[in-house]
Amino acid sequence: MLNLERLRTLDALARHGSVSGAAEGLHVTTSAVSQQLAKLEREVGQQLLARNGRGVRLTDAGRLLADHAARILSQVEVAQSDIEAQRGRVVGEVRIAAFPTAARGLFPVALRALRASHPELRVSSRELEPEAGIRRVIRGDLDLAVVLDWSNKRLPVPGGLATAHLLDDAADVAMPVDHRLAERPEVDLEEFADDEWVSWPEGEFCHDWLMFTLRSKGFEPRIGHLAGEHHTQLALIAAGLGVCVAPRLGRGPVPEGVAVVPVRQKMRRHIYAVWRTDADRRPSIRAAVEALGGAALTVNG
Repeated sequence: MLNLERLRTLDALARHGSVSGAAEGLHVTTSAVSQQLAKLEREVGQQLLARNGRGVRLTDAGRLLADHAARILSQVEVAQSDIEAQRGRVVGEVRIAAFPTAARGLFPVALRALRASHPELRVSSRELEPEAGIRRVIRGDLDLAVVLDWSNKRLPVPGGLATAHLLDDAADVAMPVDHRLAERPEVDLEEFADDEWVSWPEGEFCHDWLMFTLRSKGFEPRIGHLAGEHHTQLALIAAGLGVCVAPRLGRGPVPEGVAVVPVRQKMRRHIYAVWRTDADRRPSIRAAVEALGGAALTVNG
């Protein structure tokens, strides 16, 4: 009989593409992964892995068994969800992630509410950008992720995931207090065509959105500085080094020397939770989504 934990190890290797990646995803050592896979090969009586340079690759038999393992583990997830749903108690563990401003703006309220309402539930959280959060939910490394897209640029959500809208978050333009537009009640993005911009790091969804949005206004933005944290971006603005988009969720007090002005054509981030549909009936998932929704209501006032 095939061992479920060894199938889980094979599935992790197939998803992550390496022994070290599988070990990280399973929170075990690389030695433990290698031992489990060696035992699985002895159980099935076939070679599942082959050397590939410094790493390994799945053999034909390995790919075949990995496909079966993914389906088996998905069915196990469904069974666990059904058992939890029948029991009706919010227990066990739920692993969640959010992009930084959502983690700062939503997690303190949501996780405190979860702890108060469901003391038997263990919650672990971390910060992850939206694309990474979705990938880890799909791989099973996370149970739930808070992600975002923008009103004019959607984030692709693969099949097999359920979603719940949490809130819409408005964004403004932040600029030095002595900027020529700092006293205006509203601004248009086109008015910043000659300004230097502070953006998110290249390759991130929000950086791609900013480039797409500013180019759609008829100009090529001059990106002078890249920073992943909004607080760092605002510190650069306070130093007079450019302008940036400043979403309101998790923003906190604006540093001295920074003016924040709304945009006439509203920029909004759609913020929502995603989780695997095969875990949809788990009370712990439902409780986490409900807590995040309650925190979102608090933020929106």
